[in-house]
Amino acid sequence: MQPFALSHAIPADDQSPAIVPYSYNVALQLNVLSDGRPAIADRAVLLATGTTTSTAGSKTHFDD
Repeated sequence: MQPFALSHAIPADDQSPAIVPYSYNVALQLNVLSDGRPAIADRAVLLATGTTTSTAGSKTHFDD
């Protein structure tokens, strides 16, 4: 059985891969910049790589 998402996914255009200014540090268990600082310390990085949030839990659970 094939997952639903794989049946309807649209391949990305052949563009160059995104350059991410941070990498994951397994020992620290967080994203770090090339100079070793946590990625959260750089406001410009946070603004450029902002996250999204889900409201699914809020719609189904009163205590979220």
